[in-house]
Amino acid sequence: MAQIIRGKELAALCKQQVAERVKALEERGVKPCLAVVLVGENPASKVYVAGKEKDCAECGILSRVLRMPETTTQEELLDTVKALNEDESVHGILVQLPLPENLSAQSVIETIAPEKDVDGFTPINTGLVSLGDARAFYPCTPSGCMKMLYSVCPDLAGKRAVVLGRSNIVGKPMASLLLAADCTVTMCHSKTKDLAQICRNADILVAAIGKAKFVTKEFVGKDAIVIDVGMNRDENGKLCGDVDFDSVEPAVYAITPVPGGVGLMTRAVLMENTVKAAENACKTLA
Repeated sequence: MAQIIRGKELAALCKQQVAERVKALEERGVKPCLAVVLVGENPASKVYVAGKEKDCAECGILSRVLRMPETTTQEELLDTVKALNEDESVHGILVQLPLPENLSAQSVIETIAPEKDVDGFTPINTGLVSLGDARAFYPCTPSGCMKMLYSVCPDLAGKRAVVLGRSNIVGKPMASLLLAADCTVTMCHSKTKDLAQICRNADILVAAIGKAKFVTKEFVGKDAIVIDVGMNRDENGKLCGDVDFDSVEPAVYAITPVPGGVGLMTRAVLMENTVKAAENACKTLA
């Protein structure tokens, strides 16, 4: 049976470390603050934002949620982000995605000040991540995946890693972080030929393709570490990942579950990025 890499324990440890850093900042008179902008009434987004508020409370981070109506214009949203950029009491800014269809997410992301971009989505942070620059805010999901990998394999150097999916939010930065850890990385996508064969040769398989239970036991080798980034619903409406857990789990060395895996680590890393932003602000003022 595979080792189950559970997000709950790892996220709790990460948030405990964040709380200690928050206390150190408070001793210097600084209260880390995360501002979350929520536009519209998307039910899933409301749940995510509530989870982030809970995480902030656990870590001692001040949470500010700006709720804006579905009718918000692009100009109004950009003005809100610009005001947060100028607010020195705010250290991290997150605009909850997806936005209503009439709004441009990319335009909003590009407006966020890079030093407050705790999601790691702005072009400047994207570039710093690809360069392996420690000043970057690493996107929360790939960064969380790396922590999960290190928990079962402290030395990733030389490992063959396959990333399924090439999104700007997960796939591409995931490849960059694996490269920085000295892995040999192959990126696969919808046009990749002989996909199952490529995946079978991987020591590390990161599934971020957005298809429920797409990865079956034919895709994995017996010593593989499988990180499942997917968040889908199966034919019965049950939450599941991109990996067919029941068939893959007995065939690999380690695997993350869905739910209870990568999602919890993503939220924990957001807290970590927020406290890093506050620490950076202190250095700038010093």
